[in-house]
Order: sequence, then C-alpha cells, then structure tokens
Amino acid sequence: MNEKQHILDELEEVFKRWQSLLAGLSEQQVHTPQAPSNWTVKDIVAHLWSWQQASLARAEAALQNKQPNYPRWWTILGPDPEEDVDRTNAWLYEASRDKPWSTVYADWKTQFTHYLELVQQVPETDFLQAGRYPWMGKHALADSSTGSLEHHKEHYDTLVVWLKDHGTQ
Repeated sequence: MNEKQHILDELEEVFKRWQSLLAGLSEQQVHTPQAPSNWTVKDIVAHLWSWQQASLARAEAALQNKQPNYPRWWTILGPDPEEDVDRTNAWLYEASRDKPWSTVYADWKTQFTHYLELVQQVPETDFLQAGRYPWMGKHALADSSTGSLEHHKEHYDTLVVWLKDHGTQ
C-alpha cells in the first residue's frame, strides 16, 4: 500500500469512529459541558470542522493549482492563525457556539467526506513532496492531512476518556 493510501485509510477510519461515537450519544450528552472546559461535544465537532476548513482549502488549491482560498476566519485571525492557537480556538468557539447540533454535525460530516474525495484525487507524488506547493512552505500537502488526522484522534481519545469517566460510554 502506498503512503498516501495509508493516510487516507487512517482518515477514513477516524471518520468512521467519530460517526459511530456520535451516533451513540444522546442530545444531553452532545450538549453537556466537559469539565474542566466548557466545551460540549457539539463545540468539539464544530472546532474540528473549523480547522479542517484549512485542510480542505489546501486540497482544493492543490487540485486547481492555485493559492488556497482559506475560510473567512483564517483571514480575520491571520496571517497565520496557527501561531496563536488559543486565540484562534476562542474565536472559533464564539463563532459557532450558537449553531444547532444538526447543522454542526451535517457540516462536519459533509466537509470530511468532501475532503476525503479531494485528497483521493491529488497525485501521490504531489501529495507527498515537501515544498511542492509554495503555500505549504517546506511541508508536503500530506502534512495537512496528517495534521487533521491527529487533531481528530486527539479529540476523539479525550472525549472517549471523558465519557467513560462520567459513566456515559
């Protein structure tokens, strides 16, 4: 199996795990703040969706051979919102906290599926080559995918532990 397919398989697996976990939660569980933070499951999924917008923009740019069209929040918090993650996360939380769960879930699911479809279309050599896209600096496009993968894994693992500790999983 090639390296790109391995990353795609892992992304698909974490996506399935998230879908399974979310399908088993009640409305109350989705909206219960998880101490010590005030974030709910809904807030976490909205957070993942927001950050994955940047990965989606990069995949689209790679396929269209152009600069990424980052989401509006990227421009507002730029030039590099990753430099101050706490500030960015606080802004993203405020921007999405009033969205209904059905919207948050549908947006996340649709975007994740679309992201997988786009990455599948990027040639493996382009996907893996560091510096191939000037807007990725010294990084490969694959780094954006593995970043999204690790981000989803991190929050999934934390959520599973929290649910177990609170007798809900």
